[in-house]
Amino acid sequence: MRCYRSTVLLEQLIFFPDSDVPDPPAGVEERWITTEDGLRLHAWYAPAVRSIATLVWSHGNGGNIAGREDVLLALCARGLSVLAYDYRGYGRSEGRPSEAGVYRDARAAYDSERARGVPPATILCFGESLGGAVSIHLACERACAGVAVVSTFTSLADVARKHYGALASLAGKRFESRARLPMLRVPIFVAHGDADELVPFALGEALYAAAPEPKRFFRAAGAHHNDVFAAPGLLDAIAEFARVAVAEAGAGAMS
Repeated sequence: MRCYRSTVLLEQLIFFPDSDVPDPPAGVEERWITTEDGLRLHAWYAPAVRSIATLVWSHGNGGNIAGREDVLLALCARGLSVLAYDYRGYGRSEGRPSEAGVYRDARAAYDSERARGVPPATILCFGESLGGAVSIHLACERACAGVAVVSTFTSLADVARKHYGALASLAGKRFESRARLPMLRVPIFVAHGDADELVPFALGEALYAAAPEPKRFFRAAGAHHNDVFAAPGLLDAIAEFARVAVAEAGAGAMS
């Protein structure tokens, strides 16, 4: 019982869901996705005209899919179709979040696109902050063209060490992206704000350094954790990375 209570308490310190989700903006579809353990997840899908890739977007540990509505639309305008889903316990999605649970949610979101006939060579795993760890995990489990992460850390313990010092050990071995990178077999794009006050820029650099080639790093000059997508050139860089990754994945599939 004590172990269970400790786990629940830690999850409450990691996940900060918001249940208030408005109707999707014009041109964005509402979708429901069922996970392997039977939960229903709420999602938005923004179809791009002449789509060059589909992003399966895993968001950060706070809020819900509505928090980045403007970014979703901006990426869609750049030729990227976007499936943004809410983890269990977030928005209108059922359940309660956990590390294992959000990994299941990412797989369900990806699998829902494959079930609709989207080829793996056109799918990009895309994540912000904690969602970057989820996206790296997904890209190691499912075939895709590449993975793009923004404001993401090497491990949860490394972030906790900055904020809580000796108490960082309580984070345990959770969301260990750097340890998972040797299993990655697709290109990776890493972007990080050099004024990030929550996830230090050095962790983004370390994550990139540990990643296998091919890889690309984008330094968002002057960007903090929550305003990183406003950094000049970042959205264009994501779109260009997606275009090249999909083209290379398609060429590899034909060879």
